[in-house]
Amino acid sequence: MTLDEIAYNLLNLVRGGLSNQDESISTEQIKFNIKHYRAMFIRRDFAKNNLISRHSEQDLGCVKLERVNASKCCNLPVTYSVFRSAEPIPKTIRMNFKDSLTYIGDVTGTKTIPLIDSHTIQFLPYDKYTKGMYKAYMIADYLYIYNADGIDTVNVRGIFEDPDEVSKYASCENGNCYDSSTDPFPISMDMINLINQGITSGELNLLTGTFSDTANDRMQEPPGRASNPRQQQQ
Repeated sequence: MTLDEIAYNLLNLVRGGLSNQDESISTEQIKFNIKHYRAMFIRRDFAKNNLISRHSEQDLGCVKLERVNASKCCNLPVTYSVFRSAEPIPKTIRMNFKDSLTYIGDVTGTKTIPLIDSHTIQFLPYDKYTKGMYKAYMIADYLYIYNADGIDTVNVRGIFEDPDEVSKYASCENGNCYDSSTDPFPISMDMINLINQGITSGELNLLTGTFSDTANDRMQEPPGRASNPRQQQQ
């Protein structure tokens, strides 16, 4: 199911299949809550089962790397450069003590580059066995590759907070990336049921407490009728 289909299905559940032009609940509002519940349930499922479903994973395609100075201060340059993703990586869902980047590697999608903490980079030159190997690490929302000489592109996959952000990624200009209007929403079908239950008993339950114009007359007050209850009593 696409995000649009899930959102319209939720709206129909609440309104009993009836809607009108003056509907007080917008589909964009529902979509926002669907994404919120998706992130929450995926995180809970990982905490309980230590498993990430491939149906929740998204592919950024070819992520271009560029050489940058390793120093974080412009007036304090260092003697070496590092390779960094040309664009920030979309925010991932927070898992137990780690980001939910499921794969970083070559463009074939089969040769993995290990993701390590950025503060361990300083010790890599002293590692007898792996000091010459590629290593990946994150600073802010940018992906860095240690020992990246010889490669200018990597493939990245992950579980991202907002699936729509993937469609805005620079490498998706060729049309091969996520399109929320046509592609299945990245979540397993059993979690869609949990999302429906969570939203209909939570946010939508509160929203439906506000009055909707089912008569399609914008519910204008009769002339001379006071809108303030206290004025009506006087």
